[in-house]
Amino acid sequence: MKAFRILGIALCSMLIMACGQKKQTAAVGPMAPDPNAKPLVKLAEVVEEPVDQLLVYSATIVGEVKNNIAPSAPGRISKIKVEVGDNVKKGQILVEMDETTLSQQEMQLKNLETEFNRIDQLYQVGGVSKSEWDNVKLQLEVARKSFQTLKENTRLESPIEGVVTARNYDNGDLYSGQAILVVQKMAPVKLTINVSEQYYSKVKKGDEVSIELDAYPGETFKGKVSLIYPTVDAMTHTFPVELNVANEDLKLRPGMFARATLNLGTLNHVVVPDLAIDKRAGSGDRFVYVYKDGKVRYSKVELGQRLGDRYELLSGVENGAQIVIAGLAKLADGKEVEVEK
Repeated sequence: MKAFRILGIALCSMLIMACGQKKQTAAVGPMAPDPNAKPLVKLAEVVEEPVDQLLVYSATIVGEVKNNIAPSAPGRISKIKVEVGDNVKKGQILVEMDETTLSQQEMQLKNLETEFNRIDQLYQVGGVSKSEWDNVKLQLEVARKSFQTLKENTRLESPIEGVVTARNYDNGDLYSGQAILVVQKMAPVKLTINVSEQYYSKVKKGDEVSIELDAYPGETFKGKVSLIYPTVDAMTHTFPVELNVANEDLKLRPGMFARATLNLGTLNHVVVPDLAIDKRAGSGDRFVYVYKDGKVRYSKVELGQRLGDRYELLSGVENGAQIVIAGLAKLADGKEVEVEK
């Protein structure tokens, strides 16, 4: 009995000691980080390299020439002779208007021609004066011009070779102002982009342009700068530039969305990994940490083009500088760091 009591006391003592060790361990806890330790960073040396100066713009394709087919005055449409998508020739009659007035004008013209022939014969033998002859001749010339104008506005012709891209009326409708048809020249086509004024002296007529379209993924079309506007918009500080694409196969259609890329040559610029770019909270500015003499400095940079997983820098970092590409989260301007070997 005495032996059991001694064993129980021993077990209790062991339990008490174990609990005490656990409490002591809990009180000490894990080792706290050293506040004076230097952040560990990874560096990369940057160098200049030739970078194509590419400017990409969005634009909508339009026909080089766009004609609205309509008479000069309201009238009844007798017959529209083409449909949207039809190819038309220059001089082809597209729309016939009501010819009632034209027929009346034609009869009046014939009467005047008959009257002039009679007056002319009398004038040849001295039967009428020169002033009477001149007066009838003038009436005839005015009637001929009026008839020709009315004829042109009754039988509407296409002024260009192209494609019908819109139809806004049906046969029998009364024309009231909106174009009856729209005809566009499809080869070539053109795009208009607005270029920043800083490039005004660099864009030249005849410069080649690459055109990409969502309608033809992976395919590139070649174009050229065909027109540079002589003025700069004072509000946007841009100037319009027209681009011409031959479109001989007629694959490009008016209304298609396109991206045009201008290549303004090659410049040597510093290129850095995108991991090095840091954005300061509350600001749209971009920075990199430049390492020198054991410390890092915050340097504001101006980004150029994104080149895969790298950025072209237009300013902010000198050629040959060492920049931080890993460990940015714990850095601050002027902080001492330890470089990863």
